[in-house]
Amino acid sequence: MELRERVAGLMPQAQKELTELVALRSVADPRQFPPEECQRAAEWVREKFAELGFADARLEPTPDGSMVVIGARPCSDPQAPTVLLYAHYDVQPPLDDAAWRTPPFQLTEVDGRWYGRGAADCKGNIIMHLAALRALGEDLPVNLKLVVEGSEEQGTGGLEAFVEAHPDLLRADAILVCDTGNAAVGQPAATVSLRGMVNVVVSVEALASEIHSGMFGGPAPDALAALVAILSTLRDDQGNTTITGLDASRTWSGAEYPPEQFRSDAGVLEGVSLLGDGTVSDMLWARPAVTVLGIDAPPVVGSTAAIVPRAAARLNLRIPPGVTPEAAQSAFVGHLQAAAPWGVHVTVEVEAAGSPFEAATDGPAYAAMAEAAQEAYNKPMTRLGQGGSIPLCNVFEQTYPDAEIILIGVEEPLALIHAPNESVDPREIESMALTESIFLTRYPASRRSSA
Repeated sequence: MELRERVAGLMPQAQKELTELVALRSVADPRQFPPEECQRAAEWVREKFAELGFADARLEPTPDGSMVVIGARPCSDPQAPTVLLYAHYDVQPPLDDAAWRTPPFQLTEVDGRWYGRGAADCKGNIIMHLAALRALGEDLPVNLKLVVEGSEEQGTGGLEAFVEAHPDLLRADAILVCDTGNAAVGQPAATVSLRGMVNVVVSVEALASEIHSGMFGGPAPDALAALVAILSTLRDDQGNTTITGLDASRTWSGAEYPPEQFRSDAGVLEGVSLLGDGTVSDMLWARPAVTVLGIDAPPVVGSTAAIVPRAAARLNLRIPPGVTPEAAQSAFVGHLQAAAPWGVHVTVEVEAAGSPFEAATDGPAYAAMAEAAQEAYNKPMTRLGQGGSIPLCNVFEQTYPDAEIILIGVEEPLALIHAPNESVDPREIESMALTESIFLTRYPASRRSSA
C-alpha cells in the first residue's frame, strides 16, 4: 500500500486520538487549571510514542517545573542522519467560554473542521507525527529523537533551559519544529523567518498630583497628553513604524500574503485601511512593527475634571531578522525619551527582549522537505514569515549550529490559534503527515547527494 493510502486510512484513529488529547485541559498555569491535566497530557504523549518504537520515552522535569517528553528511536544504519521531532502539548487558556461555538475541550466537527482548544496549536501536530510514523511502520532510514514540551504557551523558558543543560540529548542533523503551518489550507509552506521582540513600559510624570483642570488647565503640563504625543511619533500618517535608528524600508522576498486574505484573516472592518507603504508581507515579516498593548490612565467612567499627573503605556516592538534585540532596544528607548514634550519626566522599563530567527534554506533537509511537500500536495512549498517569536529556535540554532531547522505544521489562518473557536482542518493533518513521512524516507538520500 502506498504512503498516501496508509495515511488516509489512519485518519479515523487520528480523530479519535485528537479527541482524547484535546479533552486534557493542559494549560500550563496552575492558577487557571489543575497541573494534573498537564501531567496527564505528558503521559498520554509518552505512551503513544513508546508504542511506536521510542522504547526509552520518558518524562523529564525542566527548570520552570513543566515536564518534557523525550525519547529516541535508532535505526539499523549507524551512518544514518538523526531527525528531531518537536511539538508541545500545552495549550492556551480558552479565554471566554461564551465566545466558543463548541465546548473548548471537546473536539467537535463542524463543516468539515475539528474544533477545540489545541486542535491545531499544537496537539494537531502531535497527531501529525503519530500518523506519519504509523504510516512508515518499523523500518526507517533515519534515527529519530523526540521532544514534546509542556510550557511553550507560557513562555517561561523551561525547554530552552533544558536544552542548554543537556545539549547532547537532543542533538540532531535536522530539527522539525512543528508549531507553525501553511499559507492556507492546501498550500504547503515552511516558515523561514520569525520576528524578535522588545517589550517596554514607558512612564510619564508631569505633576506632583492631580490638579483641577479649570483652575490650572492651560499652562499646566498634562502627563496623559504628553504620553499621547510620544506614542504618536511611533507611526507616520501611513501607519509605518517610525523609530529613529530602525530601518523600516526592507522588503519580503518569499510568498506574498494577499491583502484581501489578510483583511479577512485579521477581521479588519470594512472601510478601515491596512497600514504601511509596503506589501502585507513586507509589513509583517521584513519591517519593525510597534503595538500599544495597554495604557494606564483614568477610565472614562469615574474620571474627574483633573489634569492627569502621570500615565504609562506598555509597548511591544516586533523586529525582523537582521536586527538584534540590543540594537532595537537601544533605538526604542532612545526614541521614546527623545520624543517627550515639555520636559516631562520619562522612564522606560524593558520587560523582555528576544532575538529574531532566520532559517537556512540551502541544505539537504530543506530540499527533501520541499520535495516531500510537492509530492504530498501537488503544489510547490512556499516560504513564509511569522510575526510571532519562538525563542526555542534561537536556542536550537546556538546549541546545534550544524543542524537544519525547519518550521512546519498543521496550522493555517483559519485555525484561529490562541483565539476562541480554534480549529484544525483534518486535510492538513493528513497532508502534513504524508509530507513528514515522505521526508523521513527521502532525507538520507538528499543528504548523501549534497555531500
